[in-house]
Amino acid sequence: MGVLVNLLDYLVLLGTMVGIAAYGMWRTRGRNSLSAYLKGSQTAGWGTIGLSVMATQASAITFMSTPGQGYESGLGFVQNYFGVPLALILVAAIFLPLYRRLDVYTAYEFLGRRFDAKTRLLGAALFLLQRGLAAGITIYAPAIILSTVFGWRLDVTIVLSGLLVIAYTVAGGSEAVNLTQKYQMAVIFGGMVTAFIVLLIKLPSWLTLTDALTVAGGFKKLEAVDFSLDVHRRYTIWSGMLGGLFLSLSYFGTDQSQVQRYLHGASLRESRLGLMFNGVCKIPMQFFILLLGVLVFVFYQFERPPVYFNEAAWNYQARHGAGAQLHAIESDFAAVHARKQRLIRAWLDAKHAGDEPAEAASRAAAQAAQARSDVLRADARAVIQRADPQTSANDADYVFITFVLDHLPHGVIGLLVAVIFAAALSSKASELNALGSTTTVDFYRHMLQREASDAHYVAASKWFTALWGVVALAFALFAHLVENLIQAVNILGSIFYGVVLGLFLVAFFFRRVGGTAVFWAALSAQTLVFVLYFTLTISYLWYNLIGCAACVLFGLILQALKGPDDQPAEAPATP
Repeated sequence: MGVLVNLLDYLVLLGTMVGIAAYGMWRTRGRNSLSAYLKGSQTAGWGTIGLSVMATQASAITFMSTPGQGYESGLGFVQNYFGVPLALILVAAIFLPLYRRLDVYTAYEFLGRRFDAKTRLLGAALFLLQRGLAAGITIYAPAIILSTVFGWRLDVTIVLSGLLVIAYTVAGGSEAVNLTQKYQMAVIFGGMVTAFIVLLIKLPSWLTLTDALTVAGGFKKLEAVDFSLDVHRRYTIWSGMLGGLFLSLSYFGTDQSQVQRYLHGASLRESRLGLMFNGVCKIPMQFFILLLGVLVFVFYQFERPPVYFNEAAWNYQARHGAGAQLHAIESDFAAVHARKQRLIRAWLDAKHAGDEPAEAASRAAAQAAQARSDVLRADARAVIQRADPQTSANDADYVFITFVLDHLPHGVIGLLVAVIFAAALSSKASELNALGSTTTVDFYRHMLQREASDAHYVAASKWFTALWGVVALAFALFAHLVENLIQAVNILGSIFYGVVLGLFLVAFFFRRVGGTAVFWAALSAQTLVFVLYFTLTISYLWYNLIGCAACVLFGLILQALKGPDDQPAEAPATP
């Protein structure tokens, strides 16, 4: 694998990242007002809000792991986002007006006003637990890139990259996050379009885009929609539309890292337009990134790929005990790949000649060769993991960065690494900002220091932000134990988001249910989700629906058993 040593790459990478972060810190210096630090100046237009919401969700994992997902499994992962547009419409219509009218700092303040203090703290605690763990994964993702590029130890890279984003988030607060995310998204869009163009140029000159898509389709990489009713399938149109709807509704409507992004809008209209911008753009953006991964797969049909994309782990094990096994696998893999290249060329030649029987025969033989390649790759993963159980068996997260480092020109390499690092900074800053805000407002100010000054709460928020950064760093050091990173984040969210959404839906639509009933309902529903997750093999997206439905149902039952004495603390009118 090539290493990022070219001066131009360093200048592009460091100039982009340091320049954006320094500009954000300079523009937001001297902010001592709690409202300004946690919400920003509340003058942002819809474009800034839309990009900020998008940047918060589109972490480094999106731009590193999703192409690997496309490479391995094709376009089917896009179904995960089919519920996003409807979810954002509901958030704009129901959640957003209520948050703005109550002038809350966090979404969980609403639960306290509607129910009681313990329900507010439970909602905030579930958010802190889920987002604190997810923040560790978003640190780990770019650390893979930097350790691969610079040859650093992964754990050292995790600590250094994490400390950098902690420093700039603590210094600038919410407005620094919002301000810098506009420029980070510009870098991201520019870099991904550049990668797509260069990838098309890198394909064999005789291979048309139609032929490339034919090859991808022949290997079942273009199956974007699955209408199967099998609940054990991870991604189907039904799990995406239903489970994905509840996941997105909870994420955009109740996750403070997102709520904080659109509360700083200049008006309700601007915030709504920012959300609608994401409703329109989210699915096309994810489709594009997955298609990029599919085209990387096509590229590697004509350029021999590594047997195992984490080449650092491969090279280490090849030198330390597993060399004979790995070299034998590599030799077989090279022979199979060469045969597959000839079969693909024969398949396309037959297609162009209109010889359908020859086309079908060559395609079937190429598919068989691909299946053999997959078996050899699985054998290599097994050998490496037996030699070092700490190494992840899934190397999909390394696919895109391997292509970038091995096949893109200098300067573009720096830009693509800057893309991944920019996404890491933007999403990580949003998460830490939200974690610090929630801890300060929902726990520290509510329970410990009710009458302190704004300056005191700003200082406390900075300390809590830094503390959560350290917690995320600690979790990041163990993130190599998870599967594909983009899936790991969604799995973690699906375990918690449904129950939190259930709390809010009860608050909005079931006015007779009080705090005690919904508190115990949420705890029972969360326990149920944990039990089901560890005992069933259904798609994780369904746990969003299960957790939400269980919370609402248990709340209604417990309130009916308890009687009408447990009345809501406050019941703001539903918009």
